[in-house]
Amino acid sequence: MKTLKILLLTACIGATLPTMAQTTNPATFHGADATKSTYRAVYQLDNEEPDRIKGTLRNIQNAINDPRLKGKLQLELVVFGAGVAAFKKESGYEETVKKLQDQGVVLAMCENTMRERKITKDELFPFLSYVPSGNGELIIRGQDGWTIIHP
Repeated sequence: MKTLKILLLTACIGATLPTMAQTTNPATFHGADATKSTYRAVYQLDNEEPDRIKGTLRNIQNAINDPRLKGKLQLELVVFGAGVAAFKKESGYEETVKKLQDQGVVLAMCENTMRERKITKDELFPFLSYVPSGNGELIIRGQDGWTIIHP
């Protein structure tokens, strides 16, 4: 009986594998079609490593530049914890961050982080928005259907 079950399971798996195989020619595949009128994503930045900050900012710009998403994107960058390094005046990221904002990206700084680290608004870029907590913002956005991206 055990052998019969194994044989049946093997036959079922063997029958479904061809349908699971790639049916698209790789040479003609160009990614998913953006069929919705709006796509919403919130990027999480909670790391002070320069490569992580630069990578996150580059990923946001790449999303903006994706021709499939032109005119369909709502983006937010939520910064908290060690990620505050990206929003400090002396960080060297001001031009890049301001360019993202000029393209419609909401730049949200966590007020909990500011209190915990004793950071004042005077130490940060003057064009930022603020949220009570970065985690709270991610929870709310996620429940509202936003894609959460943590590069």
